[in-house]
Amino acid sequence: MKIRVRYFASLREIVGQNEEWLTVDDNATVAAVRALLLEREPRLQPVMDRSVNALNRRYVSPETLLHEGDELVFIPPTGGGC
Repeated sequence: MKIRVRYFASLREIVGQNEEWLTVDDNATVAAVRALLLEREPRLQPVMDRSVNALNRRYVSPETLLHEGDELVFIPPTGGGC
């Protein structure tokens, strides 16, 4: 099945693109996609370790199953302060 992965902030800088469509196995989970991305681009590790998962604009756990056409986003931590 195909899912859309969107990249923001430091994740976008590392992968060099805003989004991509990935073909993943049926019954794939958020954790499986995270592992696939880390295998492809190990420099993502420090940011991914601190990122939260959002699927179709809702926060989800790594065990969440994916479905055809889903939009998956890993939201990196933000900096800032007063």
